[in-house]
Amino acid sequence: MSASVPGAVGGLYDVGENLDARLPDCPPEQAWARRRDEYRLVNPANRRKLTVIVVGTGLAGSGAAATLGRLGYRVECFSLHDAPRRAHSVAAQGGINAARARKVDGDSLTRFVKDTVKGGDYRGREADVVRLGLESGRVIDHMEAIGAPFAREYGGQLATRSFGGVQVSRTYYTRGQTGQQLEIACAQALQEQVAAGS
Repeated sequence: MSASVPGAVGGLYDVGENLDARLPDCPPEQAWARRRDEYRLVNPANRRKLTVIVVGTGLAGSGAAATLGRLGYRVECFSLHDAPRRAHSVAAQGGINAARARKVDGDSLTRFVKDTVKGGDYRGREADVVRLGLESGRVIDHMEAIGAPFAREYGGQLATRSFGGVQVSRTYYTRGQTGQQLEIACAQALQEQVAAGS
């Protein structure tokens, strides 16, 4: 079956034989759990036998490298910059949206998915956005655990605000320096694993 998309002047361009988005054949809420259950497990005793290569030391790269190092894997982390803190992740200053089970303004995973898909001009796959929503709370908890100084309310809970076009208050932030502070925390966690030899 050949797929076509509308052209600039009303014509059609052929985009190939099989246009397959590889959408899971289950409800989006179950896609990640189903895929995770299909992965083969690695025995903790065998982790040192595996080498994981991480390219980049931005938030994703340094966070993944530090976490995998802590879990016992040998990690080779590569960066084009002279220091991990030079990554472009420092430019992300607004905050992180997370569906973190905080019932502020009636927030839920469904509302998170709607806001994220709409905010991305309907280009995101729903199953991936559901996974993002499910994992987002863990990302906030992980970043707090490695020392990211999130803003707090008077009672000590993490503060949130409405930012980036979301309909509820679900953005976790560190004033106007979120990307910079998160990058510093990730770079510090990465340097601890470098010092540990992992």
